[in-house]
Amino acid sequence: MALRRDLLRYVAARLALAPVMLWIIASLVFLLLRVAPGDPVDALLGLRATPAAREALRIQLGLNQPLAVQYFTYLNDLVHGHLGYSLASQEAVGRIVRASLPATIELGCMGLLVGALLGLAVGFSGAAKPEGSVDLAGRVFGIGTYALPPFWAAMVLQLCCAVWLHWLPVGGRFPGTLSPPEQPTGFYLINALLAGDGKALLASLRHLALPAFTLGLLLSGIFEKVLRLNLRRALRSDYVEAARSRGLGEWRIITRHALPNALLPVLTLGGITVASLIGGALLIEVTFSWPGVALRLQQAISQRDYPVVQGVVVVVAALVVAVTVVVDVLVAWIDPRVRF
Repeated sequence: MALRRDLLRYVAARLALAPVMLWIIASLVFLLLRVAPGDPVDALLGLRATPAAREALRIQLGLNQPLAVQYFTYLNDLVHGHLGYSLASQEAVGRIVRASLPATIELGCMGLLVGALLGLAVGFSGAAKPEGSVDLAGRVFGIGTYALPPFWAAMVLQLCCAVWLHWLPVGGRFPGTLSPPEQPTGFYLINALLAGDGKALLASLRHLALPAFTLGLLLSGIFEKVLRLNLRRALRSDYVEAARSRGLGEWRIITRHALPNALLPVLTLGGITVASLIGGALLIEVTFSWPGVALRLQQAISQRDYPVVQGVVVVVAALVVAVTVVVDVLVAWIDPRVRF
């Protein structure tokens, strides 16, 4: 009963902290955009616009108001779920985010899956046979993939697999000669499965494969290192030595006793990695012309489109905070030591 109360207190504390984190992020985004060099009016009208036209647009966009008024208007709109309208296209920011977010989630989930599977496989192989050639190769792999510049890795893989070998498409999310399956989810893989369209499913997978593998390759190094270090530490622990003294086989010791404990930090890492996925996805989406929120964010930043930048960052931050809270609660439920 006491453990249950501890868990409930921990969950309540994490849930109470989430809105504070979102408020801090939203405030920082608002302030950083206002102090950054450049003017959205110049981006929309150009430098040759007359002062009267510039002032009229500034009044229309509400940029003539004091900074404090703009800030509290922005917070009030956020609380009511209104993200504003794009300065460049006058389209609702909520609609822009809804249209592009599924593409980023699809790419991020597949990239995270590839990175976790690849990194855990290499890390497990190295920890199971320490100080050998497999362990050395795993360390080189982990350091190399972790240190790879995302844009360079994306361009090299794109050049090799798409331009030279013609194995996969150069970019985009779906072939221009086909129509994506019409379903309300926004996820092409799920849409194709729901529609029973094997051709669309294969086309979606072919376009997703290269950017997802690139993103997963960049994430695999940290998964390899965390699992290898924690699994080796677990294999040197007292309970593993006790299992060996009872005559248990090494494979059973690794898979039944050491591995479950070594995977707990990996679960935490999966939640933390969600934040870094956005940074990696930005360069991946730009390189592969993937129509997700990261690509839309890059375009909005170049256009000084305040509402779109603010809306995308706040929505992505809300997703990251939500995933982090879920992972923290899951880890606390599995391991009671986290609650104290």
